[in-house]
Amino acid sequence: MNFDLVLRNVRLPDAKPDQPTTDIGVNQGRIAALAPKLGGSAREEMQGHGRLVCSGFVETHIHLDKACILGRCEHTLKRNPHLAMERVSAVKHTFTVEDVIERASATIEKCIGHGATRMRTHCEVDPKVGLRGFEGVKALIDKYKWAIDLEVCVMPQEGLTNNPGTDELMIAALQGGATVVGAAPSYDSDSSAQVRRIFEMAREFDIDIDMHVDSGATAEHLDTLLVCDLAEKYKWGGRVAVGHVGKLATMPGPALEKVAKRMADTGVAATVLTATDLYLGGRHTDHNVPRNVVDLNRLTELGVTCSVASNNILNPFTPFGDGQLLRQVNMHAIVTQRGNDDEVKALWNMATSSAAKLMRKDDYGIAVGGPADLVVLDAPDAITALRTVAPVLAAFKRGRRTVTREPVRLHKP
Repeated sequence: MNFDLVLRNVRLPDAKPDQPTTDIGVNQGRIAALAPKLGGSAREEMQGHGRLVCSGFVETHIHLDKACILGRCEHTLKRNPHLAMERVSAVKHTFTVEDVIERASATIEKCIGHGATRMRTHCEVDPKVGLRGFEGVKALIDKYKWAIDLEVCVMPQEGLTNNPGTDELMIAALQGGATVVGAAPSYDSDSSAQVRRIFEMAREFDIDIDMHVDSGATAEHLDTLLVCDLAEKYKWGGRVAVGHVGKLATMPGPALEKVAKRMADTGVAATVLTATDLYLGGRHTDHNVPRNVVDLNRLTELGVTCSVASNNILNPFTPFGDGQLLRQVNMHAIVTQRGNDDEVKALWNMATSSAAKLMRKDDYGIAVGGPADLVVLDAPDAITALRTVAPVLAAFKRGRRTVTREPVRLHKP
């Protein structure tokens, strides 16, 4: 059989250590064969030398519209409060569609270079920025479809019920191509009303929900529980995700288990934004600072679908970042003290298969007939790749090469 592409002598994420390597044959953008030592010829071949090949990484939660604005924002502030939202708000008037396209392009290219092939970007609309951020990131859907599938989640960062004109802009963005609706109820004077309104929008447009909820130092009030109630009421289970949820990290085990069971039973998924949650959390104290990062391994054990994502890059919410999703997952493992092989593998899934499930990507994975969205990493297996933050050496979108990175070479004397 002749192929468009063959990756030879590679290992799949779920392969046993004693299993032989395999070859992956690709035709017309789809995986056509999986077998050791495939015969036939190919227009392009890559020798894997026993390295890991996985489906591309899935970035479930990033903000392309406000990436790389750190230089525009006020810097001379004290540690507490962080005022991240206010500092971003103060420079929104400088956003143009062209400016957003330029910054977002630079950011998404970094993500592509680190193996992301699917992405959900959150995007703010409000009277200050209008639809400029949305129009900018929407332009990237076609611009980068050769390398990544991009969907836009529109959200009201600065309030909805207390910010006149925002509701109308949300509807305009949903009519204009946004395919997911989000929320940030902590910044609303009536958080419950915002959550309920977002469910109304989701039902009107028949779309998924992805909210920012429950960042804070105590769990006295949890918007997550209202989200679960509404997901159950409207039968939206499997179509709802909540991001951050740092308040869950403050809860004793039995209380956390009760909330996690509620999430699992109602089909509400969770995403942790490791770098942001660490950077912004715990600022209410100057000693014995809490980590503000919920243990996703525990939530997964209790039946919650979980993902880890990058969130903000080079802005006041997170003044760091290079788009390497594997680094975020590695950081999560370290801060939650999960180091056993089974724990590390579960975390690997939170950037791959579990993340794809959260985004309802049913065609994810390496299987005959599936899309040839493939990433080659400089590691022999998934556990080692996550432990070492292994670099991506090559990426393919629908069988076409999109990324090449040469393995490091040491020039010994």
